[in-house]
Amino acid sequence: MAYRELVGAAAALSLIAASGNIWAQSARQDAAPSYPNRPIRLVVPVPPGGSSDGMARILAQRLTDSWGQQVLVDNRSGAAEVIGTDIVAKSTPDGQTLVLASLRFSVNPSLLKLPYETIKDFEPVTMTAAVGNVLVVNVKSPINSVKELIALARQKPGELTFASSGLGGAPHLIGEFFALTTGTKLTHVAYKGGGPAISDLVGGSVSMSFASMTSSLPFIRSSRLRPLAVSSKERSAQLPEVPTMAESGVPNIVVRDWQGILGPRGTPRPIVDKLAAEIRRILRDPGNQERFASLGLEVIASTPEEFRAAIASEVQRWAKVVKDANVKAE
Repeated sequence: MAYRELVGAAAALSLIAASGNIWAQSARQDAAPSYPNRPIRLVVPVPPGGSSDGMARILAQRLTDSWGQQVLVDNRSGAAEVIGTDIVAKSTPDGQTLVLASLRFSVNPSLLKLPYETIKDFEPVTMTAAVGNVLVVNVKSPINSVKELIALARQKPGELTFASSGLGGAPHLIGEFFALTTGTKLTHVAYKGGGPAISDLVGGSVSMSFASMTSSLPFIRSSRLRPLAVSSKERSAQLPEVPTMAESGVPNIVVRDWQGILGPRGTPRPIVDKLAAEIRRILRDPGNQERFASLGLEVIASTPEEFRAAIASEVQRWAKVVKDANVKAE
């Protein structure tokens, strides 16, 4: 083939490729105006009840109202939230299947062999909110402050126990982080959920819990649990009289059990942006914020980019805690 013919063939192929790219870009852009045109599945990888499920149901109803397409909450619990999360990782990236992930999502890579890649296999939409954790003891406990707890733990290494909702969850990791930071040895007792953990603490079977605000507030308000400190940077609006960990002499412990919406990798950016904008509008609505506050949730409403950066940071942070505390999957 002559040189001129080769150039002509190459030019023709370039035009075809360019046309294909323009068509593909147009198709991606056209995805958002018609989205959603059928029901959306919002997977919640934990059982019904609790702050994550509560957040999902409020969002589902408000999105249904906004778009006229039903958003269905699908609780798929098990395997440290991996079962439900994997469903979304392997779903079609069209915005029709989403997951409400939590802090455990960023801990699991350090503890488990996962069927997906935490960073690469998802498209972050928005970090919706965070629920604070509070260090609580039985109201009959002789411990009245974080300072007293640390002193007793140093006197009796390993004898004080802390209950959690399960391996790798925020109540567990905060407990390990607390022990590392204060140079104490605490014994972890894992339960299948926050309810059983709090129940045994109220019953006096364990020494303490770094419990979620959602599960502990009713027992604090009924004077069955004594709050010692919250793990947030600022005092909690739900417990304004309770000091932060920093105010209690442990400045490095600032932890929030975050929640956020993710789609599978490859979800078109116009759909991600449309979802993020509408969910953030719902989160910032004053009427909805009252409902979130009743669940102990602090609204965040991040951008997709902010959420992606936060996930990467959290994965690194908890990898170090898991390694330093020698936490092993059971």
